Amino acid sequence: MTGTTREPTIAPQQVPLPARLILAGPDTGLRRTDGAWWPRSHDLAGELPALLMALNARWGRITRITVDSGMWPVGPRRMTVAGRVVHLSRCGTAAGRHMICLLSYGVGRCDLLVVPPESPSDEARHLMDEARDLPSSPELLR
Repeated sequence: MTGTTREPTIAPQQVPLPARLILAGPDTGLRRTDGAWWPRSHDLAGELPALLMALNARWGRITRITVDSGMWPVGPRRMTVAGRVVHLSRCGTAAGRHMICLLSYGVGRCDLLVVPPESPSDEARHLMDEARDLPSSPELLR
């Protein structure tokens, strides 16, 4: 008997809340980050659909995502969101602990600061504003 591995399928109607996301303007020049994302939990499969839908208009079809294995230790290697397969990879570098990298074929790369879900709202909003406003964001989280 052989087993099959199926990736999670997330339908748009299963996403209860919009992504908490702030993006820099499209004409702000070269940047280390394109904005910030404040997920509600450490459940990557549950959080990504809202983020991908929010980024769709600007970055189009995101096909690959890299996250930090310390912040997101478990989750699928790929998933289907709104009928599209997205491949996920994890790395364990200290520099990327609070970053997520999203790649869109033909459009480019989107790097977002990830504000930890458990952050108090005033601190999270401050970090998100900093990530959006600085042309070359320093490491805002240590």
